[in-house]
Amino acid sequence: MSKVTIVGAGNVGATCANVLAHEDICNEVVLIDIQGNMAKGKALDMWQQAPVDGYSTRVTGGDDYALTANSDIVIITAGIPRKPGMSRDDLISTNAKIVVSVTENILKYSKNPIIIVVSNPLDVMTYACWKASGLSDKRVIGMAGVLDTARYRAFLAEEIGCSPKDIQAILMGGHGDTMVPLPRYTTVSGIPVTELVKKETLEAIIQRTKMGGGELVNLMGTSAWYAPGAAAAQMAISILKNENRIYPCCIRLNGQYKLKDVFVGAPVKLSKRGVQQIIKLRLRKDEMALLHKSAAAVAEVVDVLDKMKLV
Repeated sequence: MSKVTIVGAGNVGATCANVLAHEDICNEVVLIDIQGNMAKGKALDMWQQAPVDGYSTRVTGGDDYALTANSDIVIITAGIPRKPGMSRDDLISTNAKIVVSVTENILKYSKNPIIIVVSNPLDVMTYACWKASGLSDKRVIGMAGVLDTARYRAFLAEEIGCSPKDIQAILMGGHGDTMVPLPRYTTVSGIPVTELVKKETLEAIIQRTKMGGGELVNLMGTSAWYAPGAAAAQMAISILKNENRIYPCCIRLNGQYKLKDVFVGAPVKLSKRGVQQIIKLRLRKDEMALLHKSAAAVAEVVDVLDKMKLV
């Protein structure tokens, strides 16, 4: 028996639930939201979709955390986007309060779940969740690298004219414009991407990847949801299947890459234990410098949160 709870029944949460339901690998997916009827309605809609698309996953929803009892995995998408006139500190304060409250409520009904954090600012909210939960740092994981590499791979596939399935890539660091894509570890069916894409074009694609979220906000007037929801679901699937798949995730580094007690993106193996192993790449000096610069930017925002004493 396996059960996944998704907190936040907005576009990202609902997409994540729908992807998981279609995979047919867990017995139940629960959608929780302060707007209980919306969560209940979306869950009911997905359950009615089951006979059409041929899956058996039971999808339920509401606002009562008792519905989440004995969850194996909890995915937190709850939070608000940054609005015009809202300072960074305001966003941190508001979303940290939400993430901490969600975490505390979840742990009333599930003793030792694996928690995947999607709420923004991602790296800081993952830290807030971990601190509030008291769980092992192997069981609190942020979703960013899977989404960021998906964007990077999609842009590369478009440029090369190949299937995105043939592209493997890794990136590290914080979720945002300080992320560190690594062309040296990017391949197309085993072929180094540098043999297929000109340096200037590759640099432009990397820059577009860094600004990927902003590009979508400019186009739609709101944050993305299909790719983020599917990315969080993909992480949960690897955990449920105990696949040991290697993904870049936001995790707590404690000495790896000469970084200590900071949540940033790095490649890890995901298994039923959560983070099974942190992969240690042999970074060049310039790559290591970029990673440390990104980690410093994350640490600066964490300091802002710590001074608020919300966790």
